[in-house]
Amino acid sequence: MKNLLIVESPAKAKTIGKYLGNDFRVKATMGHLRDLPKSTMGVDVDAGFTIKYQPIAGKEKTITELRGEAARADCVYLATDPDREGEAISWHLKELLGLPDEKALRVTFNEITPKVVRESVKHPRAIDEHLVDAQQARRVLDRIVGYEISPLLWRKVRPGLSAGRVQSVATRLVVDREEEIRAFSPEEYWSIDVVLDRVEGPGRFEAHFYGSLTEKRTLRSRAEADAVVAAVTNAPFSVHDVKTGERRRSPAPPFITSTLQQEASRKCNMSARRAMALAQQLYEGVEIEGLGLTGLITYMRTDSQRLSEDALTQARSFIRSQYGEDYCPKAPRRYKTKGGAQDAHEAIRPSDVTLTPERVRGNLNQDQYRLYRLIWERFVACQMENAVYDTLTIDTLSAGHVFRANHTTVKFPGFTAVYEEGRDDDNDEKDDALPNLRQGESLTLTGVTPAQHFTQPPPRYTEASLIRAMEEKGIGRPSTYAPTVSTIMAREYVIRRGKALHPTPLGEVITTMMKEKFTDIIEVAFTARMEDYLDEVEEGRKDWRIMLSEFYGGFSDAVRAAGEDKKRYKVPDEPTEVACELCGRKMVIKMGRFGRFMACPGWPECKNTKPVSEPTPGECPLCGAVILKKKSRNNRDYYGCERHPACGFMTWDVPVGDRCPECMKTKFKRSGRGAAKSFCANPACPAFVPEDQRGYKRKAAAAADGAAADETAAKTNEEKPARGAAKRTTTKSTAKSAGKSATKTPAKSAGKTAGAAKKTPAKTAGGRKTTKKAAPAQTDGAS
Repeated sequence: MKNLLIVESPAKAKTIGKYLGNDFRVKATMGHLRDLPKSTMGVDVDAGFTIKYQPIAGKEKTITELRGEAARADCVYLATDPDREGEAISWHLKELLGLPDEKALRVTFNEITPKVVRESVKHPRAIDEHLVDAQQARRVLDRIVGYEISPLLWRKVRPGLSAGRVQSVATRLVVDREEEIRAFSPEEYWSIDVVLDRVEGPGRFEAHFYGSLTEKRTLRSRAEADAVVAAVTNAPFSVHDVKTGERRRSPAPPFITSTLQQEASRKCNMSARRAMALAQQLYEGVEIEGLGLTGLITYMRTDSQRLSEDALTQARSFIRSQYGEDYCPKAPRRYKTKGGAQDAHEAIRPSDVTLTPERVRGNLNQDQYRLYRLIWERFVACQMENAVYDTLTIDTLSAGHVFRANHTTVKFPGFTAVYEEGRDDDNDEKDDALPNLRQGESLTLTGVTPAQHFTQPPPRYTEASLIRAMEEKGIGRPSTYAPTVSTIMAREYVIRRGKALHPTPLGEVITTMMKEKFTDIIEVAFTARMEDYLDEVEEGRKDWRIMLSEFYGGFSDAVRAAGEDKKRYKVPDEPTEVACELCGRKMVIKMGRFGRFMACPGWPECKNTKPVSEPTPGECPLCGAVILKKKSRNNRDYYGCERHPACGFMTWDVPVGDRCPECMKTKFKRSGRGAAKSFCANPACPAFVPEDQRGYKRKAAAAADGAAADETAAKTNEEKPARGAAKRTTTKSTAKSAGKSATKTPAKSAGKTAGAAKKTPAKTAGGRKTTKKAAPAQTDGAS
């Protein structure tokens, strides 16, 4: 009988099956097969943290098929992902399939290439019980926190909320940063720029106030700046000092999970979750012309900067052949992994450096290509020579005040010929070329410009900088960064405006309660310490049940005390500048059962509500007003003119920052995932692109009817808020009349045509309508 090899995904199974040939049958589990129950905690604390696992609903057929395959196989190779979660999935498979120890063989693939896959299968091992225990401990720990704190939030704040060991701390980081910004007191300072001309020949340049010959000085007031301006206005300028030097810049290390997510956000505008989904596809295998299914990158959940000797040798050979000897350092660069990292896998790199981004571009979609190019360039650059710069600093002197000018030129590009790391701060200083000056040369002042400035508060977190902060503070592990950020945004504890993350009033209230009632859980240091304990379990230095017992004693006391306290927490309304169309009051943003919505504060006299809309960088192509991002009744994003209904512009297409060169109107791109070519949506423009030429796939008739319903819902949403956005705004009579009128709308009839009227609950301005009260939300490693 053939051997059986089990992986998680069909794509991975297809790639590995091609490499192993006829001696193996490769099957996929389609994800987890066994987990804690959804409706109960599933952990008996009093019985020594006994866990009650059960098969996941809907997986019965897969489990039956795998049992049959396993019974007929000589050996079963468990080839799930090479991390704690993957190890736990393999253990669950062993238990579900009833495999004896000698038949259950564990194999892992750091990269899915023919050489690595075949070599790994030759050297199987037993399941690592310590890794399994560490994953079980994390799962139980997060389940306990979520299931015991979430009901308190329901009682003390509002129903439907959840708390989690990691998500609560991530939310706190955003809330604390917002409090820093509010408490920030700006300080005044002044700059002085002077424009100087050479006396002995042509050559004009700009210099900036530095201080005196002995120290750098900051001008704190207009009086100080005016005194300097007065002193130098009629005084002679001369070159006091000319310094030349050389500066070397080293390349950034290869990607680990957190830095890949950060750079994908900066350079590709991808969310962490999107970046990891694409990386998973590149790891599992893509059909490459001439090669077939090929895994393009190594495993993408890692905190190690280590590179294999084979990878280093291949990179250096490639650099020599493509860029020349000057670009290849004498010895390979080896990067030190940060303390506290698990160091279980290599850094993220291409599995074959000769598969350049341009070579595989035709086989990848646009987003896959952009991410692969990022990984490939970073890896190649990390093994290249330093970039070398010539630096020039000129100090000019007048009335005892020093004005400095700097200039940098590239002497040798080194690694920058391939890649430069992105930055969260894009404010690059002006660096104009300087004339060839000598010490003591006289200069003529032709302009002086004092300018007032104020110190700025710390910037709000972006997805990239929040992940970096989580990594630096030891909050979570590589596999949890993206799910954690996605969770706090999905629950609307944090919202994104542009790239900046802002806490919502709900997020701030929950953080306040957690600080008051669960000091340890919400502390950054405590969360980091728990991660260290989990690492100790993984290394076999700590028993996972003892670890949980030590945690649970103090935690259960805190839960009991919080439950006895009768204090409730009110979520304040968020003010806006939007005027109510009915009464003129400034509307507020409220948190309803189905999400955020705008409501008039004049209730019950005025019952006006509407969906929350966000401004975009675009302008209406018809009237030039601001385009707003809105939610349709079916919870789809659409874009409409702020002057609606006076202006009827409305579209599913996404406005972008570019302008059409023909009419100078805002350009758009089709909605949906992935990069798309922008186009002009102005019907009066010669470059106008009709809807049927914008790259959308044709839909079946039923789907088209559904789209028409969504369009109608979007338009209807402007005039009348969706029913159920706020419970208080609907009386029995209005609800009844709304229900009658809804039966006549095209949206509902189209929904019936699509066969979705009975299956899909109605959605509202605040989100999806549900028919029954949900249990406290589960929390896991992403919580």
